[in-house]
Amino acid sequence: MATANKNLSDYDKSTIPNAKGFRFGIVVSEWNDSITEGLFQGAYNALIENGVLQNNIIKWDVPGSFELIYGCKKMQEQKVDAVIAIGSVIQGETKHFDFVCEGVTQGIKDLNILHDTPVIFCVLTDNTLQQAIDRSGGKHGNKGTEAAIAAIKMAFLSKNS
Repeated sequence: MATANKNLSDYDKSTIPNAKGFRFGIVVSEWNDSITEGLFQGAYNALIENGVLQNNIIKWDVPGSFELIYGCKKMQEQKVDAVIAIGSVIQGETKHFDFVCEGVTQGIKDLNILHDTPVIFCVLTDNTLQQAIDRSGGKHGNKGTEAAIAAIKMAFLSKNS
């Protein structure tokens, strides 16, 4: 397991660029909202801790993870420096899990190829609810925090390349 010996919330603040002047969009799936709101809180807190002003963080909700693609595309039009896509897909009894995970992954990848505003993939694709809990503020930390740090670094790269 990739997160077995890693806390997703750990990062070295000295390696993070100053984020004070950046604007971020966060698009959050309402499906599995007990998980996605935890991920949002981790992302939001990390952005604030690294100098992002509250009014430079835009949050939009979309119904489910599949809708993250369209929400992120529209968010890229809002003159933000990076977008964070937050979702949670938990394995069920049907192949729906596979189709949603594949579609969202490819859609976010396509946005990164087609547009200049980076989109960070913060979509948990877990086998169980407990795995999602563990990665959204539980024993493995918070993937939202990790996504926010990636967003800051990618925004910096985009502005300075």
